[in-house]
Amino acid sequence: MPNSPDRPTRPTRVTLGADGPLLMEGPVEVVGDDGTLYTSRRFTAAICTCRRTRTYPWCDTSHRRRVKPGERDPRERKPGEPEKGAGGGDRTDGAA
Repeated sequence: MPNSPDRPTRPTRVTLGADGPLLMEGPVEVVGDDGTLYTSRRFTAAICTCRRTRTYPWCDTSHRRRVKPGERDPRERKPGEPEKGAGGGDRTDGAA
């Protein structure tokens, strides 16, 4: 694949996300740290960078923060609104 003579001459595009996987135009081959060869024939492959995935080296979106039903995502907080569970609460352990 990567070294085949029929591969186009244009460079492979890799997209870096701030909180997500590496997105590579496919098809791709990934060599694991133990030498295992993983192949994806998809037009875009999402390669995990956080190692939380259950399908390593492919991303399964395990890096996303899970929000329980009825709970608001903290990124949706209004400016100045305290974060849930952040200080100011009553302590029951006797500490001041």
